[in-house]
Amino acid sequence: MVEHSLAEVLHPQSIAVVGASDDGRGSQYFSSLIDFGFKGILYPVNPKYTEVMKIKAYPTVKDIPGPVDYVISAAPAPQIPRIMQDCVEKGVKGIHLFTARFSETGRQDAAELERNILRIAKEGGVRIIGPNCMGVYYPKMGISFQPHFPKESGSIALASQSGQAAGEIINKTTQRGALFNKAISYGNAIDFNECDFLEYFANDPEIKIIMMYIEGPKNGSRFFNLLREVTRKKPVVIIKGGRGRSGTRAVSSHTASLAGSTEIWNTMISQSGAVSVSNIEELVDVAVSFYFLPPIVGRKVGVAAGAGGATVLAADQCEEAGLDVITLPQEIREELKSQGVQIWDWISNPADFSINMGDENFGPQQLLKMMAMHPNFDLIIASVNIPGMGGPPSNPNRPPRKGGPPWANAQMSIDEIVNQYKQINDYKPLLGLIQDRSPDAKDINDPREEQRWKTACEVTGKFIELKIPYYPTISRAAVAASKVIGYYQMRQQ
Repeated sequence: MVEHSLAEVLHPQSIAVVGASDDGRGSQYFSSLIDFGFKGILYPVNPKYTEVMKIKAYPTVKDIPGPVDYVISAAPAPQIPRIMQDCVEKGVKGIHLFTARFSETGRQDAAELERNILRIAKEGGVRIIGPNCMGVYYPKMGISFQPHFPKESGSIALASQSGQAAGEIINKTTQRGALFNKAISYGNAIDFNECDFLEYFANDPEIKIIMMYIEGPKNGSRFFNLLREVTRKKPVVIIKGGRGRSGTRAVSSHTASLAGSTEIWNTMISQSGAVSVSNIEELVDVAVSFYFLPPIVGRKVGVAAGAGGATVLAADQCEEAGLDVITLPQEIREELKSQGVQIWDWISNPADFSINMGDENFGPQQLLKMMAMHPNFDLIIASVNIPGMGGPPSNPNRPPRKGGPPWANAQMSIDEIVNQYKQINDYKPLLGLIQDRSPDAKDINDPREEQRWKTACEVTGKFIELKIPYYPTISRAAVAASKVIGYYQMRQQ
């Protein structure tokens, strides 16, 4: 098999950062490479300095004594033709142009400058990522465009036309415990485009899940054909920017893309087998689900997501998402009856524990485990209420509730509570519901709110260790689960 042209570009032995400095945008790229421990040689390029961050600097790429494989440019647009010519003479394999103000401005002279840059690159054999983009995040190689991204490597790939969206997607996904192998923000895509990234990710054995933010593909037919091929091997989760009229106008001034017909796009995605999502939160939810959940092809779900009206809404939201909230099997009722559970004939699915009066030793964890062990259920969705979060900050002397679920008892440790969910997950895939309890501004100085937030972080950390995905609402969990199931059902056909 012929090696993809991106492989050489993404595995440089040396990187030069044009516009590197001790502060500003050039410093962000250079310091990130240092912080991430890039495994090759780094060259700062800036005629204003003799050294940057205690590393010898050079006036131009041509002045660097050793070979240069990859260049990151943070220089102004008018300087790029000269920089590109220097890269050609130096034998550079690839260049990332963070530089903006090209065709996305809508100006004829800027578009002509972009075409001239591409011409120089093509004639000289230099490949381009960009312009107008954040570039590459590849933790295994020690490459990143933000110093705060995780240095650990995972199995997700991202191709994003938007740099801002790429940063948001990476941050939100990694906060949920799902890690990236490679992520590329590619902007105007005058050379490498989404088809190249999709093709490369499809054949990369380190990548299991592909995420994409696209405003307008450069070659619709090639992209569609690739999607149909790739989705047979790996899930591809896509968010489309520029679906409405105002979004379409915004796209043209962002990355100079043609958004195209929404109807055609939707038809293409549905026929290709890719997973379409409508916003970044849903993109992250679905990717996290693919990352942690095993292949699921059944839609029968057991639910414990609150009490009273919340239970009714949970059933509605699961069904609206396409899940099957089945009735509680009679075998489970008989088992509950034999155990002396007073509500054996009353409890149902979703489980409503507001009716659990008098059965102090029976809570949702027992019923959920029974559901998980029963062959009728394919997956479980369960609330994970955090210890100490039962009462509002205004009532610090509120005593622990007796009976009901175990987390109402402040004496139970986090490890004990998390272990109960692990037992459920041992039998069936579990999706946890953990409410976001970041302190509000009004509660930021309240020590109880701070403790609640810390406890929530500890619980989510343990869920990540156990490879159990979690979500802030039942609706988001149900939608993500349904889309994952739909993908695996497609693969099965």
